[in-house]
Amino acid sequence: MVFKEDIADAYKNQQRFFGKKIGFTPREYLFKLKPSSSHIEVITGIRRCGKSTLMRQIMERFYQKAAYFNFEDSRVFGFEVGDFTKLDGVMGEEVEGYFFDEIQNVSGWEVFVRQLHERGEKVFVTGSNASLLSRELGTRLTGRHLGHEIFPFSYQEFLTYFNKQDMPESFREYVEKGGFPEYLRDQNPEILQMLLKDILFRDIAVRYGIKNTHVLMDITLFLISNIGKEVSYNGIRKAFNVGSPTTVSDYLSWLVDAYVLFFLPRFSWSAKSIAKNPKKVYTIDTGFARANSLSFTSDHGRLLENLVYINLRKTHEKLFYYRDRGECDFVVFEGNSCKWLIQVCETLHPDNREREINGLMEAMDFFGMDNGYMLTMDQNETLTTKAGEVLIQDVRKFMANELI
Repeated sequence: MVFKEDIADAYKNQQRFFGKKIGFTPREYLFKLKPSSSHIEVITGIRRCGKSTLMRQIMERFYQKAAYFNFEDSRVFGFEVGDFTKLDGVMGEEVEGYFFDEIQNVSGWEVFVRQLHERGEKVFVTGSNASLLSRELGTRLTGRHLGHEIFPFSYQEFLTYFNKQDMPESFREYVEKGGFPEYLRDQNPEILQMLLKDILFRDIAVRYGIKNTHVLMDITLFLISNIGKEVSYNGIRKAFNVGSPTTVSDYLSWLVDAYVLFFLPRFSWSAKSIAKNPKKVYTIDTGFARANSLSFTSDHGRLLENLVYINLRKTHEKLFYYRDRGECDFVVFEGNSCKWLIQVCETLHPDNREREINGLMEAMDFFGMDNGYMLTMDQNETLTTKAGEVLIQDVRKFMANELI
């Protein structure tokens, strides 16, 4: 429970801060939102990726009288569901839109949000844990909400932030630095290292009662250091001497919920095989990977693959990789049919050309596709093979959604 006076003090100070006009890089998601919708808008994403800034931009663009409240404010530590009545009174009646930051910190939050929705109010909420939000949304707010996943800056947002032109040098810089706004501002890797620690210790270890935090950290660093490679529960269990595959499964699930890691399944027509086979691991951001990796120096190939995965993950739900005799990095499904086959390679050269193209051709034969894409850092050409056309294309075109 929190006293109403403390809630009022926190609200007043937060409103004053958010009322200041500050220039921010416009987020692409700002132009996709339709505030005229009556649905509750749910914005999720990793910590420090810009969710609060997006809220601020929405408020400035669409609402003259908006009410904002951040539940991570230390002045309202211990906020409970019963305190929402006090908050509602503090906010007053002349409100056009309600904005709640990190609302998953309050158990039962969905009850109050539903009440606002039933009153005809427009509500926006953010959270850093996809699972905690989706559980409540799926029970009390089914059909009443729209979800929006926010990621660190895209390449275009990166260019806008630095006022740069789209050039090979700019793209290579983006691959190395990634898109976390605060890191781009200060260029200090400790920002991204501390972000990982905050997520592991505050959002995962404390929330789920993990005592052996060293193992959790070691597993996370190992996975970040091996983006683009296959991993399995049993392999991780043995490598880190964890009690059971179930414990490993829980750890990885919590890391996925916090948007730290993503796991890409191997394609199979059998759901059982998909669940059983090893998965490839990726992380949220290439700069985040470099800052927290035990092994990266200038491995642009795997960073490039990670970047392609994140861009595909933003727009497609059914993603796989293919492996038989060779490997194809990404199999993109639309509905029940294969849409794209994509191989990623920093530079195609005589030493890797046969391996990379053969893996793509094998996937083309398997899925009955007459073309496949080879994404590289700066090469562009078309090869005619016995399996069909291999379109070698630089990744910047892919980032601009120019695959045809």
